[in-house]
Amino acid sequence: MSLKTFSRPLLAVLLSAAFGAHAAAPVASTAAETASAPIVLHVDASNVAQQIFNIRESIPATPGKMTLLYPQWVPGNHGPSGPLNQLAGLRLSANGKPLEWQRDPVNMFAFHIDVPAGATAVEAQYQFLSPVEGNQGRITMTADILGVQWHAMTLYPEGRPAREIQVQPSLTLPAGWQFGSALEVRAESSTPAGKQVDFQTIDLDNLVDSPLFAGRYFKRFDLDPGAKVPVYLNVVADSPDSLEATPEQIEKHRVLMQQVYKLFASRHFKHYDFLLALSDDFGGIGREHMQSSENGVKPGYFSEWDKTEAGRALLPHELTHSWNGKFRRPAGQATPDFNTPLQNSLLWVYEGQTQYWGNVLASRSGLITPANMRDLFASTAAYYDAVPGRSWRAMQDTTNDPIINGRRPIGWSSWQRSEDYYSEGSLIWLDVDTTIRELSGERRSLDDFARAFFGVQDGSTTPLPYTFEDVVAALNAVQPYDWATFLRSRLDGHGPGAPLDGLARAGWKLVYRDKQTPFMQATEERSKNTDLSYSLGLTVDKDGKLSHLLWDGPAFKAGLSGNTTLLAVNGMAYTPKLLKKAIQAARDGTQPINLLVRKGKQFQTVALDYHGGLKYPQLERIAGTRDRLTTILQPLK
Repeated sequence: MSLKTFSRPLLAVLLSAAFGAHAAAPVASTAAETASAPIVLHVDASNVAQQIFNIRESIPATPGKMTLLYPQWVPGNHGPSGPLNQLAGLRLSANGKPLEWQRDPVNMFAFHIDVPAGATAVEAQYQFLSPVEGNQGRITMTADILGVQWHAMTLYPEGRPAREIQVQPSLTLPAGWQFGSALEVRAESSTPAGKQVDFQTIDLDNLVDSPLFAGRYFKRFDLDPGAKVPVYLNVVADSPDSLEATPEQIEKHRVLMQQVYKLFASRHFKHYDFLLALSDDFGGIGREHMQSSENGVKPGYFSEWDKTEAGRALLPHELTHSWNGKFRRPAGQATPDFNTPLQNSLLWVYEGQTQYWGNVLASRSGLITPANMRDLFASTAAYYDAVPGRSWRAMQDTTNDPIINGRRPIGWSSWQRSEDYYSEGSLIWLDVDTTIRELSGERRSLDDFARAFFGVQDGSTTPLPYTFEDVVAALNAVQPYDWATFLRSRLDGHGPGAPLDGLARAGWKLVYRDKQTPFMQATEERSKNTDLSYSLGLTVDKDGKLSHLLWDGPAFKAGLSGNTTLLAVNGMAYTPKLLKKAIQAARDGTQPINLLVRKGKQFQTVALDYHGGLKYPQLERIAGTRDRLTTILQPLK
């Protein structure tokens, strides 16, 4: 047995016995001092013209072999997605002399070094290179906005839990820029490069969980005025006009906070910071943290308020994660560091229930009207009811998709399946909610589960892991039932069709009509896509390119695939309006719909023998049933 397998106190005793008490004391003292010394990390984010983050880091070390790790498993991204390819220019030194490093031949995120005698720290200099075009990755720095994700900026020593590694972070921003973050500021000062911000020392786990958005154009809104636990909406944008919000718009976000407090009856943050970027250039994002969230959308969030309603469940979703995913998190997600693989089997709780609460809270707060939320439920139900991939791949297995696919585009999403635990998971939790309501005679609901399961240890920011058995036990405490069988049948089943029992128990059924609701029509127009998934089995983008073809749908059976451009419909140049008219005309006839398409250099006329007319999903009340969905979407008193 090697000495490293012993605890530190026992190791000191063994060294004392072998070499004498006098010799052992300095060794233990030096190790303890090194372990407690913080990493000093400075990120210079002032070079926005070239989109380069310059980083200096001083990492406490003792002589001998040492391994530095670059974070690989990114919390909230559910997979090994650390942007290692954007780390560049790595130079290490100790005692003023260069150190050679060697990348591990198997683990590309590990760098091995030999620390020389007398050294107490390893000095590192390197760059994080923001992508400058979207095909290189998510753009994290523009001329007007930047985002600091600390996992992308940091090297840390192998062998210690992230919560035991202290970091002293600082940041240089361009002069005049403002920022939002959950980090506590220690001092601010002016430098030749811009503005330096020194933050309070924090452990690495919480540093990585506390990103920062900064911008030339910045505005902060107080979402809970006068509260002991502040909540801020920090907004950065490409231009100052995008920052202008009406009192009515901000009031809905304030109502959101009150509704989430009523739901969970607790807080797990000292203050909460929404980080919201409104940009065409800065990369879009939705990522959760316990005391903040990163949200990146297009500039019209406030300025085109009437057109952006469909996307307003993002902030409620990421806010919910403070309780579900960050405070209460699956046991397989409670890893000691950022290079231990995550286990995703409970993402249908972590993300699926959060998707459900995000939708419910968006409606309860007024960010999305109940009528329009019903349209979104209809869209979700229709999509998963048509997914043929369920026949071979259960929804439970899609929790592995962030690792299998890494969120890359796929050609046949309806057959391959993707991260379906989000939205299909939300249908399962609607099923759970309505079952509790029905069995309890409307006395209890999933709201009671939320308070009992997530609303514990008020004020704590220490993660509290859970297992499948914990979820089942908590559900049984709210309403006795065979929840294990209930859940496993829906997670592991193969259909046919989506889990729509909850929708029926809520008093609604999925139907298809030949006209879209005004809300869904506006949503389609904003996306610039023509969605014909439930008629021809395809979607056409603004350039006429076919996408999202339904496996075994009419277009599939006619031999069409992706990377194909639609040029003409029945001999006339393609327009969305013309194609829809052709589908309607074919409903009352026997002639096929003829499409002229181009794939690569080849042109082809394809005959679609489809006569079902236009089909758009909607919800319809089931006569004589209790309307539980309307009750679920109403604000809590």
